[in-house]
This record gives sequence, C-alpha cells and structure tokens, in this order.
Amino acid sequence: MSKIYYKSAEEIELIRESSLLVSKTLAEIAKVIGPGMTTMSLNNLGETFIRDNGGIPAFLNYNGFPYSLCISPNDQVVHGFPSDYVIQEGDLISVDCGVIKNDFFGDSAYTFAIGEIDAEKQKLIDITKQCLDAGVEKAVVGSRIGDVGYAVQKLAEDNGFGVVRELVGHGVGKQLHEKPEVPNYGKRGSGIKLEEGMVIAIEPMINAGTANIKFWSDGWTVTSKDNRPSAHFEHTVAVKKGKADVLSTFSLIEEVLNKKSK
Repeated sequence: MSKIYYKSAEEIELIRESSLLVSKTLAEIAKVIGPGMTTMSLNNLGETFIRDNGGIPAFLNYNGFPYSLCISPNDQVVHGFPSDYVIQEGDLISVDCGVIKNDFFGDSAYTFAIGEIDAEKQKLIDITKQCLDAGVEKAVVGSRIGDVGYAVQKLAEDNGFGVVRELVGHGVGKQLHEKPEVPNYGKRGSGIKLEEGMVIAIEPMINAGTANIKFWSDGWTVTSKDNRPSAHFEHTVAVKKGKADVLSTFSLIEEVLNKKSK
C-alpha cells in the first residue's frame, strides 16, 4: 500500500473509539501486573477484555503473530511473545496492544516499571515517554515527518540513549500499518508534509545502551544487541492544525498505577 489514506472527522472518531479501547485494555493490565504473574496471563486477560468490549485483538494472527498482546520484558524492544516468564521486581515490561472496532484500528503501547526499578531504568522510561510527547508536539499540519523523528531522536541521544532504526511508527486506519512510515529519527524539514486527516502511530523504541538490535529466530522478538533495557511508548495521533489530537490516552493507566502505589 503506497498511498496515504486521509480520514474524515467521522472516521477519526471511530479510530478514537478503537484507541480508547486499547487504552482501557492497558489500564486493565495495569491493575494486575506485578511480581509473580506470567506474561501469558496478561495476554489472556487483555484478549478477554478486548472481546468483552466489542473489539477484536488486532495483533492475533496478524502476519502469523500468535498472540493478542506483544509483551516485551527488559532487553526485549518489541514484539515479545507472552509466555510462562514470571515477572520479577525491578523488571521493565513493555505491553503493546492493538484492537479493531467498527472496522478501524487503534494502537498504543506502555512500558510498566515493576516495583522498585534502578535509576537507569527510571531515566529510560521517563525519557522515552518525553520522546513520545516531543514527537506528538510536531504532529501538526505543516510539519514534516522528519520533524517528528528529529524531536524524538534529539531528546533520546542527548540523554545518552540509543534510538532503534529498524522499526518505525506508521499510519493507522482500516489497516494496522498504513503509509506513511514514522521513524524515530530524522532531519528537520525532511520527509512528507503532515496534513489534516492523517492518523499516525508515533512509537519511540529507545534502548539504554546501543541502538543496535537482534532479531530472534521466532521471526518476531527483537532485543537490544547489548542486552541492556529498552522502553516503548506509543500513541495513535490525528494530525491537526496547531495541536495534535491524541486518540489514545495514558491517563487511565496512570490513574490505576497511582492508586496502586498509595
């Protein structure tokens, strides 16, 4: 698919509905995630919640991916398989979720800190989330794709972190991955111009050390080459004049996490 599909205001509202179901699913995960749980139990919970709320898990069987959530602990960057891995205190667990509702996709990811994490992991989470915010800020009419990537890359690299090059954000609509690609690196003023009606997933994948990655023989799982931790945050965003319209939300997740920490 080489052309960009521009969405009407009505279609953007349908994508918002799908994206909010993703956010609610991640908030359900936030309620239970903790030491002693397996990543497979989170996958099963997520799938049940999506179906119970009128959605279809977008990742299940997508190009042969066998699960409903991508769950990537610690040095896994993205596309981790849920398994009998038992979550430990001090882990970083990245959970990426997609749903189809009303024929439109929503896509979002959040990296959870399990209990007390070390200073490097905390900084990595904080900066990766700030990278996402910096990218979203540039998702406005008149900006270019390179402006989004540059904003993410500069903040990550200024903090000594590696920006994964091989995996990128993307358009979202009636397909999970549409044009344009949205890299997390770039030159200001380069790439296609962002216009009203474009809906994109911005998703910084930031490594604590090297930007280099390894692909596993399962054909999906990606880890940092130096096995240092990685973080991943993602929003589905509608390009608007003046200020981007973020269709997914972290507020539901963070409300749950704040309650748990009290």
